[in-house]
Amino acid sequence: MRIIAGIRRGRTLTAPDGKATRPTADRVRQALFDMLLHAPWGGRDCVEGAHVLDGFAGTGALGLEALSRGAAFCTFFEVDRPALAALRTNVRDCQMQDVSRIQASTVLKPPRATTPCNLVFLDPPYGQSLPAQALTALTSAGWIAPGALIVTETGRDEPMPVEGAEILAERAHGAARLWVWRQG
Repeated sequence: MRIIAGIRRGRTLTAPDGKATRPTADRVRQALFDMLLHAPWGGRDCVEGAHVLDGFAGTGALGLEALSRGAAFCTFFEVDRPALAALRTNVRDCQMQDVSRIQASTVLKPPRATTPCNLVFLDPPYGQSLPAQALTALTSAGWIAPGALIVTETGRDEPMPVEGAEILAERAHGAARLWVWRQG
């Protein structure tokens, strides 16, 4: 697993042992960022200069990829101890400490935000209906800016993660499905 593009391109990322963490595969991350950067609703501005939230961060691969590609800041949320250790190592090894913050807490009960984020990644454990719960909690705590792009990874056969959202893109990649929409 590595950073695909940007200033940290090629940097190898550490993942914890075991199956508790399911890092987003390099090819899925590549497809996701290609979509964000080249879709009619996307473009470089949706990543460059963005304030990013990486919820259920695991190794931090999504947030670190965004930082490598020019995001201004990323807040990572993770509670699993081995994943937190890998995340801290990856942030340090990518030299992204000054443009990131690691919240050792769940996105289901986040602290109050100081800066709303305009690009949000949610990659929760599959099959637990966590995206809708996380979005409700994050919105209530001020983490999600109006018009923010929300990117969620679910299991391939799972239904749309939130009701009533206008989906901008939906793509299946192996066992995963990516959903992108703009927060109302």
